[in-house]
Amino acid sequence: MQKIVAIFIIVIFIIYSTISCSKDPGSGTGGTTLDCSTVSNKTFAADVNPIIQARCNSAGCHASGSFNGPGAFTNYAEVFNARSLIRSAIASGRMPQGGALPISQKNSILCWIDSGAPNN
Repeated sequence: MQKIVAIFIIVIFIIYSTISCSKDPGSGTGGTTLDCSTVSNKTFAADVNPIIQARCNSAGCHASGSFNGPGAFTNYAEVFNARSLIRSAIASGRMPQGGALPISQKNSILCWIDSGAPNN
């Protein structure tokens, strides 16, 4: 009986240690807290669209006529309509496929979406 209790305590300790050392899944930014107050207001035309065009449309992944995921990201309407999927994929690090975005670009897109994804 004491052996079972000891094993149970060890298992609980291992689970607790693993959970406490893992990334924070609630933040949606790969374990870092997103603080949009430190990111100046980003605009679609000047900040977000250049990143999307350079990183998401490269090699035709989301270029014109694409059927990958939510489709093409060639203009504001297409990006706006896919904003929740884009946010999820970028926050988790699944996209872009060519490698994770630098944190500044990642935050630019995430904060722009979190601010309502304005067409500015």
